[in-house]
Order: sequence, then structure tokens, then C-alpha cells
Amino acid sequence: MRFLPLTVGSCLLVFATALAAQTVNVTDIRISQGSDRTRVVLDLDRSARHQMFTLANPDRVVVDIRQGKFASGAGQLPAGLGSVAGLRGANRDDGTARLVLDLNGVAQPTSFLLQPGGGKGYRLVIDLVSAAAAPSKPATASVPAPASTPAPAASSSLTAAKPASADPVAPASAATPRVVKKAPAAEGDRTLVIAIDPGHGGKDPGAHGRGGLQEKKAVLQIGTRLAELVNAEPGMRAFMTRSDDRFLSLKERRDVAARAGADLFVSIHADACDDRRVGGSTIYVLSEKGATDEAAKLVAQRENSADLLGNVALNDKDAMLASVLVDLSQNASLEASISVGDMFIREMSKVSKIRKQQVQQAGFMVLKMPDIPSLLVETAYISNPQEENNLQSVQFQQRLARAMHSGIRSYFYANPPPGTRIAELSHGQRLAREHVIRNGDTLSGIAQYYNVSVSRIRATNRIEGNDIKVGQVLRIPPAMDI
Repeated sequence: MRFLPLTVGSCLLVFATALAAQTVNVTDIRISQGSDRTRVVLDLDRSARHQMFTLANPDRVVVDIRQGKFASGAGQLPAGLGSVAGLRGANRDDGTARLVLDLNGVAQPTSFLLQPGGGKGYRLVIDLVSAAAAPSKPATASVPAPASTPAPAASSSLTAAKPASADPVAPASAATPRVVKKAPAAEGDRTLVIAIDPGHGGKDPGAHGRGGLQEKKAVLQIGTRLAELVNAEPGMRAFMTRSDDRFLSLKERRDVAARAGADLFVSIHADACDDRRVGGSTIYVLSEKGATDEAAKLVAQRENSADLLGNVALNDKDAMLASVLVDLSQNASLEASISVGDMFIREMSKVSKIRKQQVQQAGFMVLKMPDIPSLLVETAYISNPQEENNLQSVQFQQRLARAMHSGIRSYFYANPPPGTRIAELSHGQRLAREHVIRNGDTLSGIAQYYNVSVSRIRATNRIEGNDIKVGQVLRIPPAMDI
């Protein structure tokens, strides 16, 4: 880990301030109802950062877009549909565009930002799953950004009681919401929560390549792509520990994942070493007794040292020491972590070089959660020039995200937790899906990803040959064997 020189940091601050001054115009708002969720899509003219939280009594979802503006003055909003009873919007005095979704009942919101593609520009997508399909574990937001920190690009929900006299579309700042529990899901409908932890962030850039790529940036992009895939998977929901460039201590990362009720914790990193020839991906799980090899020990020392950057006041030193010294009775969790890690290696070996063909073990503090299976994924060596280039490639990032998603999916379909929707789907109630063709997609790659044959995809979509077009939507038949 290295600190940026002060002069470079000052330049970055000026550049960030200039970007923040650019207004994000909300050009259109669309709403649709699917089989299991209501989707609200905001068309934007540029990339945006946003913040989302929910209010109770009555139930609402509030979305604030930083430096945002409704191009039509929020006067032409669509009618309510599905979980949404109605929509309201306002351009606020603090420079944010606020959208309020009045709900018909309790619903679990998730959001993510789509990059331009398929003839469309930037889109902010908000999915609402009704209480019947929401997770039974209480979901909370990632650590809120301080006033000087940009709001996240993708946010999990924070459920709150309505302040006595606050109107969410009024210009005045609302009182700090208090967390309350959501209604439990119906038995057999619980959604799996996958905690995705992009490593480093904020004042801790992580490793960096000779070409200037910072680890914190690359892993956030990969984590965001993985979250989109998880959110599109029936029976799963992604929770990101950070969705923008902020610093979180290792303890905070564990804590927010635990509060979100995570069923799996995946921490994403990019390795580095002095020998620029070294490359490949490595999967780690926790070891209290020592590292699998010397490289694992060095990686653990490097990743664990990140906490030293943020704990200037050392207010939580006792809690951190206590967490390190706690006797973790987690044999079952460790066994599950290794099993998931094996799935990751199997899937990631299809898209990248694997440095170690077996799951490695080391004393990563971020993985010390006794009841949550946890992995640390070193996606590539940022110090290797070719792999640094790969980490900057949208296609490579997407392939990595798909491989990790396939590993998650394969593990939970092979080991479905009782009472979850995945448990029902794994017994034959599997849903046909749709896939939107992106740059770099091939029929054989899509077939491998969904565990179906090319011939079945051709037959389902009545196509011949291998010609497919970007933006084309393919219906994916149910997998025969998962």
C-alpha cells in the first residue's frame, strides 16, 4: 500500500470537484412489473452517484441523485404499478434530484447503475421485491457516506421510521433515520444475501500497476458487475460493502456484511509482487493456524495492513484485538468456504490463469466471521503488465464477474439452504431466463455460463448458426443439470 503524493491528491481533488459540478439530467422514468419484482428505470445523460433509503409508516423508497435534475421538472412521472402506488419527484435546493416511490406495502429495494449499451445511455435501475419474496434477515445499508464523500453508485436499503414532520420531497434535510426490522419472508421464500466486498478504497488505493491502474478502482468495477449478475439471479440479492471510493476498515466490512444477513462474503482484490512475470488468480479462505504457503502469508500481511490507514484515533483498537483473539468455532463455515472456493477455481480457470489450483489459507482479518462462509479472491496480478491491461478491460471484468457468479450459483444449487427460494428452484422449479447480448458474447460462452447446450439455446430462440447481435435478447431454457 502506498500513499499518493500530496500534489497528486490535490489534483485529483480539483478534478473530482469539477466532475461533481456537472449536472446529471434525468431524461425519462419508466416502470415495469415482472414475475417477482417491480422495476423502475431512470434514464440519465451521464454517470451518476446516488443514495437510497426507505421510510416506514407509510412505506416509501427515497432516491437522491447527487448533482441531479429532472429534465422535465419532475412534472411527467409515470403512474404507479406493482409494488409502487405512485411516484413523486423534486429538484431540491441542495442540488439533488429526489425521487420518492410510494409503496403499496413493505418491499425490499436494490439499485444499480447500468453503463451505456444496446443503443441506450446510462440507466439507474431500482428493483423492488415485495415482502413475500424479501429476505427474512433484516437488511441494512452499507456505512453511510460522510457529507464530504460522494454518495454510492449502487446502494442497499436502509429502513427507517418517518420523522414526525418531515416530507421526503421537501428541500429541508430529513432527520437521521433509525433502523427498524422488516417483516419476515414467507417460509421457503428467503432470498440469499451475497455480500460483495471490493477491497481497499478512499485513502487506501491498494496495489497499483506500472500503467497507473489502482487496485481499488479495478476491484470496485468488478464487484459492481458481479452485483448486477447476482441481483439478476432469482433467489439471490447482492449487498456491496462499498459502492464508491470510500475507506472502510476491515472490521467495518465484516460488520456491515453481518448486519445485512449475508449468506456468503466475497472480498475482491488484485495481487502484486516485485516479479512482473508472476500472474494468475488465487482463492483464499481463513486460516487461524498459518498460511498455506509463503506467498499467502505475504498477501495476508499486505491486505491486513490496510486497517492501519484509517484507524488514526484507534477508537476501536480493543474491539479489533478482541476479534482477532476470539476463538472461532467455525469448522462448518470454513468447510463451506473451501467448497465455494473450489467452485470459484473451477469457473475462473475457464477465463483466466490460476496461480494455485487449490484453495489457499491465510489469516485474513476481513474473513474472520464465524458463521458466514467467506472468500478472498485475488483476481489477477496488477503488477503484471498483461494482467493490468486485462483488469482495465470491460470484457475481462465481465468474464471474471460471470465466473464468480457461476461459482456462487453452483455452490448454492448443490448446497441449498433450507427455507430459501434457491432450495425450491434446485428441486426442479427452475426459471427460464433471458440474456441480453453484450460485446464479446458467443453462443458457446453463453451456453457454458448457463449450463445448457448451444443446440437447446438455438432451438428455444429459433436461430441457426452462431450469428448473434449486441442488444439481442435470448431466452435461456432451464438447466438440465446444475
